[in-house]
Amino acid sequence: MDAQQATGALGALGLTLPSPAYLLGALLFGIYGWVAYRRGKKTANNHVRWAGLALMLYPYAVSETWMLWLLGVALCGWVWWKWE
Repeated sequence: MDAQQATGALGALGLTLPSPAYLLGALLFGIYGWVAYRRGKKTANNHVRWAGLALMLYPYAVSETWMLWLLGVALCGWVWWKWE
């Protein structure tokens, strides 16, 4: 079974692979979230800590690429605003 057939079989099951833009966003926001979580934990800044946790976990709940980027940029802005 080649890649084209495997993709077709996944599509028949209702599963689709994420786009490269989605994967890149999930990776970038996850890394930024990990850094924010560590910084918030070290400085006892709960706003940054929980926003970092949200950045790491929300890609599992969002399936649309545009929504991933919109929420990611908003959460990154929140972290930047609350960063001391």
